[in-house]
Amino acid sequence: MKRRQLLKHLGAAIPAVALSPYARAADALTPTGTGTIAAGPFAPTWDSLSTYQTPDWFRNAKFGIWAHWGPQCEAEHGDWYARGLYEEGSDHYRYHVQKYGHPSKVGFKDVIHQWKAERWDPDALLALYKKAGAKYFMALANHHDNLDLYNSRHQPEWNSTRVGPGKDLIAGWKRAARANGMRFGVSVHAAHAWTWYETAQGADKSGPYAGIPYDGKLTAADGKGTWWEGLDPQALYAQNHPLSKSGGDGGVWQEQWHWGGGAAIPDKAYCDKFFNRTRDLIDNYDPDMVYFDDTVLPLFPFSDVGMRLTAHMYNRSIARKGRNEAVVNGKILNEQQRQSMVWDIERGQSHQIEPLPWQTCTCIGNWHYDRSLYERKAYKSAQTVVHTLIDVVSKNGNLLLSVPVRGNGSIDEQERAIVEEIGRWMAVNGEAIYDTRPWAVYGEGPVAQEAATPMSGAGFNEGKGKPFSPADVRFTAKGRTVFAFVMGWPASGKVSIEAMGSASAHMSSRIRRVELLGAKGALAFEQTAQGLQVTLPANIPALAYANALKIS
Repeated sequence: MKRRQLLKHLGAAIPAVALSPYARAADALTPTGTGTIAAGPFAPTWDSLSTYQTPDWFRNAKFGIWAHWGPQCEAEHGDWYARGLYEEGSDHYRYHVQKYGHPSKVGFKDVIHQWKAERWDPDALLALYKKAGAKYFMALANHHDNLDLYNSRHQPEWNSTRVGPGKDLIAGWKRAARANGMRFGVSVHAAHAWTWYETAQGADKSGPYAGIPYDGKLTAADGKGTWWEGLDPQALYAQNHPLSKSGGDGGVWQEQWHWGGGAAIPDKAYCDKFFNRTRDLIDNYDPDMVYFDDTVLPLFPFSDVGMRLTAHMYNRSIARKGRNEAVVNGKILNEQQRQSMVWDIERGQSHQIEPLPWQTCTCIGNWHYDRSLYERKAYKSAQTVVHTLIDVVSKNGNLLLSVPVRGNGSIDEQERAIVEEIGRWMAVNGEAIYDTRPWAVYGEGPVAQEAATPMSGAGFNEGKGKPFSPADVRFTAKGRTVFAFVMGWPASGKVSIEAMGSASAHMSSRIRRVELLGAKGALAFEQTAQGLQVTLPANIPALAYANALKIS
């Protein structure tokens, strides 16, 4: 449905949100709940936002780590637990009934109550991530479960200082990130709680609890004598509205993610509250980066809430720093929208050098901690992460890597070993990653030659192509120096790079020196019209699955 048709469909019940003019100078940095935005050159229109320029800090950083951690990790049962526990017969449902009780009696609000984060040590984790080579850190500020993980003035009942851990998690993450000299980001996912929690309006269709409603429609009046007395479950679940076309069963969920396919459209109060919560987060925690887990921006296209928040973020940065240092991530963007923010591809990547900086976000496991992956030793290896990083950077992108955090706030020893190995590789090869830009071509070899795996929705083409081998090469550049990553150690001990031959259109001068990062001295090489032939050292490096040649 097009924007104009959708607004006509909504009618007077949900008036269109007027595009905000510049706020008065006096309002520029005042964290109000009025819907105003900071004064400055950016207005909440695509023509205005598309003048955005990605800051150099992000372009140079290349690698960030994400703690996608919240109350759904308490169960340690994987992604979308707070929705799945209300889906009769699902793995989440069966696990929930066995561990916590039936969702008509014990719902997600009660899981939040049990979540204590008693082993959370942000200082130790951020020191580990810094050593691993991460230049920025992303913390989950809220998920679709709608619990704010900060001292939220506009979600005062359901935030982590009031329930669950009783701690301001975003404040702790921010302090630790700044102490380690890392840029700090927050991810915001709560715009979809309205439809995402619709399964909580249901009831079992069979068995002893058939027809008994789950707890998704409870109100504050139902809390007398319970641990949550005085709290309104609807401030969390937001289910005092009719179901979407699918009846909450996820039948057309992919369409509803774009607020189509018969999705129940949030009312103005919900949209305004989301704006106020997110502006409060930006103003009081001063992130360098905000990641929105939405098609384009939150509540788009029926509301301009996300566009106003983006303009506010940019104008606020200019007011405080004299230039726009802010980064905002969005997904599934058209060309103009990619000029307006940094495009994020979830669990996937581009197959070309992108003209504008972009980011892929992925995870070594599931987004929310899943104990079964640990038990099966099924995490991504450090090798897979490093290969992904190199490939993404060669195409003008950054890698944001989630390391799942357990419910108690710690990471397990398998995850720690992976992070430490990434750090050992980065300590040797970081020169070829940080502060680089794409070369004339991103790479060559069998993987570069195969047909591009198409993206699905927000991305999701990760791992669908051939694995890298020593025949694959990826390039980055820094000034007149080119780095060629050989994605493995060839059995012959020799590397041939066709794109760097003397007859190549990509070469403007002769190669004078070739080195292997981490090794001493220059390497023997020959540059012919057909390619650059390099003889590698006799000693194979400890982490030889990706080797950076420095070519000058």
